[in-house]
Amino acid sequence: MFLTPVKLYDSGISGTSMLFSQITPEYMTLSVFLLALNIPLFLFGLKTQGVNFTVYSIFAVVVYSLGSWLITDVLLIDVSMVSPLAGEDLLLCALFGGIISGCGSGLTIRYGGAIDGIEVMAVIFAKRLNLTVGSFVMIYNVMLYIVCGFAIDSWILPLYSIVTYMAALKTVDFIVEGFDRSKEVMIITDKGKEISSALMNEFACGTTKIAATGGYSNNDKTIIYFVVNRFQIAKMRNIVRSIDENAFMTISEVADVFRSSDNR
Repeated sequence: MFLTPVKLYDSGISGTSMLFSQITPEYMTLSVFLLALNIPLFLFGLKTQGVNFTVYSIFAVVVYSLGSWLITDVLLIDVSMVSPLAGEDLLLCALFGGIISGCGSGLTIRYGGAIDGIEVMAVIFAKRLNLTVGSFVMIYNVMLYIVCGFAIDSWILPLYSIVTYMAALKTVDFIVEGFDRSKEVMIITDKGKEISSALMNEFACGTTKIAATGGYSNNDKTIIYFVVNRFQIAKMRNIVRSIDENAFMTISEVADVFRSSDNR
């Protein structure tokens, strides 16, 4: 609905399928290439990724391919020249196409699968090539966009496709890791008991106290581990400073917080 009409390209095998559908006869549609290119890669990674992952991923690709077929061949929406929703505006098409692509990929990853076979290839071959999975995927996509530029004899569309890729990448992070990320706080203090009690009373949640020794002073210290949201940071900082002005604090971002049920 956004990328194919204006000849923008998604990333990975999805983008490769879009390119092939443009340079081959009309009966070789996007939905055909999505199945033909992705399913063999998922089957190739069966041993390393497991049966559940492979089944979920193939199911996701089949739904993706079916959706593409329904839009172009059943609903008869004209996506041959311009986007039905964004016209010829390449920036809008790149952004919204990337966001939708990222939502699909993120939901599939979050629930145990993948919607693009290049991710499986990255897991299998990246370590052998002394690369990270992210670097492998990025190199593949850069090479894809270069090939697209030569194939269509234009660099404007491949450059806009990079915008699509970045929008999708950021959306995947939000979907997989959550929109409202929590913050983990580590407080090193001489007044662990007082600070811990004050934080638990104020925020109605637990803290973890870890015994420690100061490397310079060799005095006994307490490390308090505490998780807050971004709206609680200022209040937490004020509470700690009011009890121990010399307390040392570090604040880091965490993607997910899981709480197991109490054992009683």
